[in-house]
Amino acid sequence: MTEREKMLAGELYDCGDPELLSQWHKAKNLIRDYNRTDSENAEEKKRILHELLGGHEKNLWITAPFYADYGNNIYFGDNCEVNMNCTFLDDNRIVIGNNALIAPNVQIYTAFHPTNAADRFGPPKEDGSFAFCKTQTAPVIIGDHVWIGGGTIILPGVTIGENVVIGAGSVVTRDIPSNTVACGTPCRVIRENKSSSPV
Repeated sequence: MTEREKMLAGELYDCGDPELLSQWHKAKNLIRDYNRTDSENAEEKKRILHELLGGHEKNLWITAPFYADYGNNIYFGDNCEVNMNCTFLDDNRIVIGNNALIAPNVQIYTAFHPTNAADRFGPPKEDGSFAFCKTQTAPVIIGDHVWIGGGTIILPGVTIGENVVIGAGSVVTRDIPSNTVACGTPCRVIRENKSSSPV
C-alpha cells in the first residue's frame, strides 16, 4: 500500500511521504493563487478550483481566504457556498452535498494523531530531530440542505445528515441525524428541523 492509500484507508501513514508532500505543496500553491485572485475574476477562480478540488458540481462559491491540505479529497454538490476563512484538512474525503451553506471560520478536520507521544513521533533521528508525526484519518460527510454556523469545528469521522442546521461555535464530535437543529460543545441535537428542504 502507498502512503496515500494508507491515508485514505484510515491507517497510520507517513505525512513526509514524497508523493503526499508533492500533492500538499501543489495544493498550497493553488490555494495561495486562489486567495490572491481578484474577487471579480470568476473565471480564474473557477479554473483554480477545478484543478484544486477532487470534484464539484455547478454553482460553487468559495470566498477567499480558503485553506486546505490536499484539496483533491474535497467534493461539493450543486449550489454550495463557503464563506471566508474556512479550513478543510482533507487528509481523507470531505464530501458536502447539494445546497450547503458553510459560514465563516468553519474548520473541518479529517486527520488525528495517536494520543501516545512515542507513537506519534517514534524515536528521534541521530541529529536529535523527529520525523513527521504519524497520522490517521476518517472522512467527514455532510448531507444536502445543511447550514453550518460560523466558527463550527467538525471532527474526523463525523456524518451530518440532510436538512440539518449546526449552531455557530459548535464542536461536532459525533454524527448528527437528518432533519435536526444541533449546537453546543459538544454539539447535540436540540430540536427537530421541521422546515421542508427546497426542491
